Amino acid sequence: MSNEAQESLVTTGSTGVEAQLKQLNQLLSSLNERVSRLEENFILVADLHKYKKLQDLLSSGDFREADWETIRAIQAVTGEPDVESITPDDMRRFPCDELRVIDNLWTTYTKGRFGFSVQMQIYQSVGGSLDTTISQDTTVIERFGERVGWRVENKWLKCDDLDYTLSAPVGCHPSRWWNSPFGSKMTNFFFNRLLTCGL
Repeated sequence: MSNEAQESLVTTGSTGVEAQLKQLNQLLSSLNERVSRLEENFILVADLHKYKKLQDLLSSGDFREADWETIRAIQAVTGEPDVESITPDDMRRFPCDELRVIDNLWTTYTKGRFGFSVQMQIYQSVGGSLDTTISQDTTVIERFGERVGWRVENKWLKCDDLDYTLSAPVGCHPSRWWNSPFGSKMTNFFFNRLLTCGL
């Protein structure tokens, strides 16, 4: 066999191996994505008893009651009997996985219109960042409030006056949770937690 023929065989063999490696990498990438999706679903399955009511309310389009149920779910995680007892420090330690489950339910059943991750994107789009949460910047919170329909003509609306349909501004809900007795301090702490959790 000539040297040229041997080189051709080696090159063809090498190309075949490269193609197989490329296919294998694509398969592994696809498997990693599937595992990630299964892990997200497993989080919900593991806590089905805790989030089933929220899921049912959201799937039926009852966003007003789902808003209340979101507060109850947060209370269940913190162990606090009422929302007034939940402190900014409680939010600093709030489990990221629990936030993701609540967020996934809201975003899934509202086709991406509502949810904590949607609110996080809007907060960042109006200038919000870790720095603004640490400095307790209320100007950014006011801009956020205007974008999600919570603030009109320089006044904060009451939760009962908000639109609880899919016609509400993107990011409007969940909304009641944000109405904490700790005011903007809680808002900044909660945005800080959403940022550090990567929502």
